[in-house]
Amino acid sequence: MGNHAVMSHERAAAALRDQYAALPPGAPVRLGKTTSNLFRFRDPATRTLDVSEFAGVLSIDAEARTADVGGMTTYEQLVDATLPYGLMPLVVPQLKTITLGGAVAGLGIESTSFRNGLPHESVLEMEILTGDGRIVRLDRDDERFRGFPNSYGTLGYALRLKIELEPVLPYVELRHVKFDDPTDITAIAQRPDVDFLDGTVFGPDEQYLTLGRFVDKPTHRPSDYQGQEIFYKSIRERSADLLTVRDYLWRWDTDWFWCSRAFGVQHPVVRRLWPKRYLRSDVYRKIVALDRRYRITERIGRASGAAAREPVIQDVEIPLDRLAEFLEFFHRDIGISPVWLCPIKLRDRRTWPLYPMDPGTLYVNVGFWATVPLAPGEPAGTHNRMIERVVTELGGHKSLYSESFYSQEDFWRLYNGERYRALKREFDPDGRLPGLYDKCVRGS
Repeated sequence: MGNHAVMSHERAAAALRDQYAALPPGAPVRLGKTTSNLFRFRDPATRTLDVSEFAGVLSIDAEARTADVGGMTTYEQLVDATLPYGLMPLVVPQLKTITLGGAVAGLGIESTSFRNGLPHESVLEMEILTGDGRIVRLDRDDERFRGFPNSYGTLGYALRLKIELEPVLPYVELRHVKFDDPTDITAIAQRPDVDFLDGTVFGPDEQYLTLGRFVDKPTHRPSDYQGQEIFYKSIRERSADLLTVRDYLWRWDTDWFWCSRAFGVQHPVVRRLWPKRYLRSDVYRKIVALDRRYRITERIGRASGAAAREPVIQDVEIPLDRLAEFLEFFHRDIGISPVWLCPIKLRDRRTWPLYPMDPGTLYVNVGFWATVPLAPGEPAGTHNRMIERVVTELGGHKSLYSESFYSQEDFWRLYNGERYRALKREFDPDGRLPGLYDKCVRGS
């Protein structure tokens, strides 16, 4: 960072530390963020920490291929800053308003994860405001640094991160390949001509892998999925495609994968009338938040006599050799479609203690986001608990950005309770921030 950027950041960090110290003991701590991609909804806080000074790119070193970034910077802001240099983050999570600090303290994935792992693996150093009010700088060789991913703001908040970048070309050429055997992913993931890899499952007999590679010059006019056209529908309609690199990175954001259909936005008439600037995941998420807060859909359903529905909004990592078993269970007992697939292999040979994936294993993230009807007598959480049980039986892991239903015993066994308690004593000995179980399961 330049001297001016360093001084501005240090002033902002000192001011935030003072804000934090001024909070009354026992008062809940909330960040004053305008967006969220979590699906654990809470009532709005009356008092929050102003972290607006930490939303922005501080500097880019094009030669070293690194960026210094505020922890509250969205990936949309970050990509807009790096693409003019012909660079991008090693993993760009699929929604524009995911923040860099959020992706590192939680989990982020995308179609480069089969070769670049998870966002926190490309962090070189970070600065955090700890639960006990200190500002601590950690680098990737510090074991405490390795405990921050998957802590979800229960140990502290990232104020600044230095990350690796990688070079890009202007366009991404796509091929949509229908497949039957999930183990085909292994061979594709080892091909040198594949830069991006993800998949879409429309049903037990219709599943596609999308293979992407950088190209310097377009062979034809690039497609545009930022307006009237819908990306996920194109997977079934064409075997090849071409996008600008920016449009490729945000191909899923315009329709929140396919979830915009719940708001009628995919209907041709509505699509033409809906302002283009509101075709964004954060707009849809705000609509869902309002619906959850005021229980609008629930009240309408109850008044009409419709069956109660359970939100099933999850991302899970399944070892590739167990993926077919998981999908068979999922199609039979859950029945949501489409489903997103995203292969992941950790870059780092060492483990990350709070999300202990095996570095030598190729996993596949399975993402599904919908509601499922409850049969008479079935309690809320029935399907989510079933998914949690099967994921554990298959040696997988579940991301904690949405609702979870684990017992304390199971939770701490799966998410390394012993190491977490040691980290909590190090960063937040007085428990000013909620604990991981309280935040992710109890919704504190």
